[in-house]
Amino acid sequence: MKKLFYPAVFHIAKEGNYTVSFPDIPECIAQGNDLTQAYEMAADALGLAVSAYEKEQRPLPVGSDPRAVAPGQDAFLVVIEFDLLAYKRRTNSRAVKKTLSIPQWMNEAATAMGLNFSQVLQEALLARIQAR
Repeated sequence: MKKLFYPAVFHIAKEGNYTVSFPDIPECIAQGNDLTQAYEMAADALGLAVSAYEKEQRPLPVGSDPRAVAPGQDAFLVVIEFDLLAYKRRTNSRAVKKTLSIPQWMNEAATAMGLNFSQVLQEALLARIQAR
C-alpha cells in the first residue's frame, strides 16, 4: 500500500502548545505540548482514524491539495505522511494461526533445507502486499 499524505493545520495556543486538525478528516484531532509531540500525536490520531475507516469499510478521504487549505491566523499547515502498512505492523502484530496445504515434495524439500514455514510465508505475503 502506498503512503498517504494529509494536510494538517497546527493551531498555536497562547500557552505555546498546539492543536492539530485535519480538514479532510474532521473527526481527527490531536494536540501536543510542543511541535514534536503535536506532530507525533497527529500521526497517531491519523492512524486511528484511517484504521476506523478501514474497519467500517468506508473509502479513505482523499487528501486535499495543500495549496487549497488556508490555515488561518495563529496556525500553519504541515503535510503529514502516513504509512498505513508500517502503522499496522507497529500496532497490530498479533500472530494468527493459519492452516495451508502444499505439495508433499515441497514440504520435504523445505524441511530438508531447514526453512521456517511461517517466516517464508510472512516474507512472501509482505512482498505481495507492498507490491500493491
